[in-house]
Amino acid sequence: MEFAATRIITDDVDRLVGFYERLTGHEAVRAHTLFAEVRTSRGTLAIASSQTVPLLGENAAEAGANRSVILDLLVADVDELYPRLQEWIGTFVNEPTDMPWGNRSLLLRDPDGNLINVFTPQSAEAGERAAS
Repeated sequence: MEFAATRIITDDVDRLVGFYERLTGHEAVRAHTLFAEVRTSRGTLAIASSQTVPLLGENAAEAGANRSVILDLLVADVDELYPRLQEWIGTFVNEPTDMPWGNRSLLLRDPDGNLINVFTPQSAEAGERAAS
């Protein structure tokens, strides 16, 4: 079994797709007006409309309700990226911070409130983890 994608349910697919296209620099692939994927070489973020939830099962998911999952985005230099993100992202959860497991991380939220960790490995061990 392999992970195929992470999916976010949203009330506004276009807004969230636009946000992640700008953040990642990757254009989304739209399979339907209610569904899109932002594909990178390391993973896929699927974005689906809350209108699709009944297809999954009654009350299976709720848009904008995530308080436990963090999306991790690997970047070459989080400190170099931070000023550019400040130009269009209003609020950050923190500033670039050294984490005890060897990453330098910046936390922010997408328009639906989902937490995003933009990070750069700072140690050889953290770099090896990120490479695998």
